Amino acid sequence: MINISKLYCGQAGQSDSLRYPAQRDIKPILVFNCTARCNLKCLHCYSNADSGRKEPELTTQQAKTLIDQAADFGCPVLLFSGGEPLMRKDLFDLIAYADQKGLRTVLSTNGTLINEQVAEKLASLKVSYVGISLDGPQNLHDSFRGVKGSFADTMKGIENCRRAQIRTGLRFTMIGGNVDQISEVFQIAVDAGIGRICFYHLIRTGRAETLSNQMPSADQTRKAIDTILQTTKKLVFKNQVEEVLTVGNHADGPYLLLRMRQEKSDRMDEAESLLRRSAGNRIGQNIASVDWTGRVYPDQFWRNYILGNILERPFGQIWQDQSDPVLKALRQKNEYKDPQCRRCRWFDLCGGNFRSLSGSADISRWQNEPPCYLTEEEIKNGMG
Repeated sequence: MINISKLYCGQAGQSDSLRYPAQRDIKPILVFNCTARCNLKCLHCYSNADSGRKEPELTTQQAKTLIDQAADFGCPVLLFSGGEPLMRKDLFDLIAYADQKGLRTVLSTNGTLINEQVAEKLASLKVSYVGISLDGPQNLHDSFRGVKGSFADTMKGIENCRRAQIRTGLRFTMIGGNVDQISEVFQIAVDAGIGRICFYHLIRTGRAETLSNQMPSADQTRKAIDTILQTTKKLVFKNQVEEVLTVGNHADGPYLLLRMRQEKSDRMDEAESLLRRSAGNRIGQNIASVDWTGRVYPDQFWRNYILGNILERPFGQIWQDQSDPVLKALRQKNEYKDPQCRRCRWFDLCGGNFRSLSGSADISRWQNEPPCYLTEEEIKNGMG
């Protein structure tokens, strides 16, 4: 994650200590994709979730075992995701247990199932943040989600969270069909009293593997980031946003610095220092994922390489396994062979966006996903 409001505008974010750590050996945020079931069928779902999907899920006790393992290992945050996590009948029990174990809990949801009673329960369980997905204005959102009326239900869920005084934000995935809707999404957030927005770059895993023709072009991506920067600055000045982040493409960091240089920003040196501290892509380091069956992945968008299963080995042992070739490659950037990344002067800041989409642990076959959108001149000359 790149905190645009922090780097570009100087506005501190609540999780900056995790995003820009003073030391590198922090424990990972753990994403628990606790179910493959979902009441919607989104075009870009990385879990390929839907209401009819019937797969084994960790039992309540097994899920509590995972929570024990995460707490024992020192994970700072447990993020409940899915599918739609609210389709698990024991979700409230698991959130309460995680809180008892000292884990900060976060919920990633489509928001449609958050009625007043659910929102009040989440607040009573001290959920620290609820991230709710939105794909644009009503017609576009309903089309992406595959269910008519989902936009209205999502907005009602947002309103219920706000009334229950739960810190709430929007999650917007940029694809070809909605990348021109960023200004509208900002306005929806402002109108709903939402101060935090995460803009995700499309990563083609799960159902999104079929969306090759919906991957935004380099020009579309650059225009999208420009819109995010311009709008963030305006809304920070008006005190209407708390935090604006981009997620999934660490070329955003160099692009931001180049923009700040062009504008002669006096914040450029501090922004570069923070970006170097975060070290760009930290897949397999600062983020981890466990799915509904207990399988461990380097992050939530990896589904074709399993590191282990928490029912067979504790999460901490799996995560610290020095013999795993994929973890080794992810943690030693000099093993990354992509020729464009290796010759780029920004590589030590960005770290590449590489994700193994080829179904192989052979790092020579890994792909840069999502694609870098920097120009040849920017790659070669950078800040020089």
